[in-house]
Amino acid sequence: MALEDAKKQVDQAFTRDDLRGLSFENAFGGAPSFLRRKYSKDLKGVDVAITGIPFDQAVTNRTGTRLGPRAVREASSLQPFDPPIYWDGYSPLEALAIVDYGDMAFDYAKVSEFPAALTEHIRGILKGGAASIAIGGDHYISFPILRAYAEKYGALSLLHFDAHSDTWADDDMERIDHGTMFYKAVKEGLVDPARSIQVGIRTVNEDNLGVPTLTAREVHEMGPAAVAARIREVLGDAPTYMTFDIDCLDPAFAPGTGTPVWGGLASWQAAAILRDIAGINLVGGDMVEVSPPFDTTGATAIAGAHVVMEMLCLWGWTRR
Repeated sequence: MALEDAKKQVDQAFTRDDLRGLSFENAFGGAPSFLRRKYSKDLKGVDVAITGIPFDQAVTNRTGTRLGPRAVREASSLQPFDPPIYWDGYSPLEALAIVDYGDMAFDYAKVSEFPAALTEHIRGILKGGAASIAIGGDHYISFPILRAYAEKYGALSLLHFDAHSDTWADDDMERIDHGTMFYKAVKEGLVDPARSIQVGIRTVNEDNLGVPTLTAREVHEMGPAAVAARIREVLGDAPTYMTFDIDCLDPAFAPGTGTPVWGGLASWQAAAILRDIAGINLVGGDMVEVSPPFDTTGATAIAGAHVVMEMLCLWGWTRR
């Protein structure tokens, strides 16, 4: 059946009728959408909307993540043929109605208007009855997204994979900076620090606002199973927003990012942890900081696409 489908499937980003199902379109051809899902703004009956946020005007080092959503979509074209490995046969592409909601539109020359516009963009998805998973873009995008989610759920638990805490002090809520937005999110009451956790941190921040933290070295020494158990212990059953900065991975696995730091997680560690936290109450998420200009082999975009697939698994696991 798969071979027969491969002979006739093409441009499923536009031509597919069913929002559920695997895809057998040639990985090297056709119009790229995330996991060959249909591009649509119609959220009727949709479980999860994937949306690109091509914004990178908050970076402190290398730009280029505005091109991340496009690269991750292309990298995802190898994944829709089969259910993801290690999920006991669970197939989110078959179980869930998923659309590619396209990229957010905004005026790149009016940066000050971007945060409110992004909050409204995500608010529209949530009001439409779907969850959102955003593909960045730089990490600042999490802050406006959290504002929309907190309107619906109240203060959220934050599951944060990163090399950096992004909680450096900054009381100017108008500043647009990808290193201070979780400080602002805690101060604004969007995030409950005691029920949140950061994983993979390997830069110094003396005041992390009480957020439990597992450094990269602790992850290496504990092992994925113990790390996952700690994450589940901290989060409990609280509504959780997950943000995965691709620089959580070591530059050997994800060189295409703006602020790389040595000593990070290997891809296999991240994969094992994400599988082993199945059962958390995930309500939404984002994957950020893929910068194609520095991603010479495409490995970073591939890793990002797999992270988003794991988010879909986590979201759907408790809703089977």
